[in-house]
Amino acid sequence: MEKQTTAVRVAGREYTLVSSDAPAHLQRVAMYVDRKITETAFAARMNKENAAVLAALNIADELIKAHDENARLRRALNELRREEN
Repeated sequence: MEKQTTAVRVAGREYTLVSSDAPAHLQRVAMYVDRKITETAFAARMNKENAAVLAALNIADELIKAHDENARLRRALNELRREEN
């Protein structure tokens, strides 16, 4: 797929992204990040910059946990396949 530009808004600022991903996907990603920053800023009563760093750490934590769970499920699936054979 050819790369294209997509404008997104995160934490009140507009960014232009260049990607081969669909614009709808990029908007979804931006909305998720924006929501996480807003929630973090509200809950911790901090400025957007600090909230963005904390939100990034929380998102990275979610990602690593999801990767770990994916790996666990793959191992379990492989074990089930071995048992069937």
